[in-house]
Amino acid sequence: MSGSRLTLFIFIAFALGVIFGWLAPEYAVKMQPLADVFLRMVKMIIAPLIFATLVVGIAGHGDVKHLGKIGLKTIIYFEIVTTLALVLGLVMANVFKPGIGFSIDINTISMAAVEKMQNIELDHSFSHMVVNLVPTSVFKAMAEGNLLQIVVFAIFFALAICAIGQKARPVLDFLQSTCEIMFKFTEFVMFFAPIGVFGAIAATVGHNGTGILASYAKLIGVTYLSLALFVIIVLAVVCKIIKVPFRGLIKALKEPALLAFTTATSEAALPKAMDVMEKFGVPKNIVSFVMPTGYTFNLDGSTLYLALTTLFCAQIAGIHLPIEQQVLIMLTLMLTSKGIAGVPRVSLVVLTGTLSSFGLPVVGVAILLGIDQILDMGRTTVNLIGNCVATTVVARWEDAFDYEKMEKYINDSKRKKKPILPHIITKEHSKDSKDRELERV
Repeated sequence: MSGSRLTLFIFIAFALGVIFGWLAPEYAVKMQPLADVFLRMVKMIIAPLIFATLVVGIAGHGDVKHLGKIGLKTIIYFEIVTTLALVLGLVMANVFKPGIGFSIDINTISMAAVEKMQNIELDHSFSHMVVNLVPTSVFKAMAEGNLLQIVVFAIFFALAICAIGQKARPVLDFLQSTCEIMFKFTEFVMFFAPIGVFGAIAATVGHNGTGILASYAKLIGVTYLSLALFVIIVLAVVCKIIKVPFRGLIKALKEPALLAFTTATSEAALPKAMDVMEKFGVPKNIVSFVMPTGYTFNLDGSTLYLALTTLFCAQIAGIHLPIEQQVLIMLTLMLTSKGIAGVPRVSLVVLTGTLSSFGLPVVGVAILLGIDQILDMGRTTVNLIGNCVATTVVARWEDAFDYEKMEKYINDSKRKKKPILPHIITKEHSKDSKDRELERV
């Protein structure tokens, strides 16, 4: 199935999911297993795909000496961009004040889920982060989907292959074949994407209903406006600086971005996004290092969301936070939003911990639970786009970005979109011309 056709089917599945969830909510909520099955299929791809591509990218291209530079540049870029996301989130919360005048019956909200989140203890210390980088077992890391630990193991594995040299050639050839197999495997799994999207959207609309959108309209609007501004002001400008056409990049990412949006999980789009970025001109070793690392350290959409909703929770409680305390909250979120991507409802868990540490009421988290899935769709999409932009930045920083390959990919995509009708008209016109020529003869 071609990419454009798959994208069309995903859009159709999205529309059908919304309609089905609206017309038959009691049946729509039972469609969630369709989404769960698709996501499980994607998860079984990710670990072997990342391991094989990263080992081949490092050992196969002899980039061991540059690995440290790539890692340092990646972390520097991540820190700059996530800081900008935090600042924008705070600015938007102060300008639009989504929590002021928010009307909802607090008595109808259950605090049970929030209390569970408060009991989750997260260790944000630097020592814990460093220790947690190293897996006790690579099989455990793969089973748990801990991408950062898989990356660390793959780096050491690649270094060992380089040290051994020719004797390790059969292993490298095997992993090269594994890369090709896993990308083909990804294509097969993507056939089921429309079914997964239909199940995810139908269940979301069926569970929340369309009425909830009116109650939360201001918060949803401000959140999506903030995410859109971040993409336009930050990510588009970054692409302008490195001379990568942002519109071309977005068009290339339309399929993985749509998957991320409809399923509200980056994992669903990660394999396809890695494939697209490699075809777009980013070297394999940079894609396979930056993308999984960004999944842990570069959650732009989630970081912006945390800054925005922290002030939202303060506003609904009628608490005014001075600018000094807002800056302190921002600095806290810079640390607490890193390295915990594997925790369920990670953004809300971090938000709960942040509110508790600053003495703010956590009732706002219970309010957010009602629309978390809707908001998660937007922030997950921005997380994905942000990480894809990061790969191009690091590649450009390393003078490794292939602009010719990018131009070819963009031009090939344009040619695929050319309608068949003009060709048919040309043929018919040619036939008519020949007939008229014969008549004259």
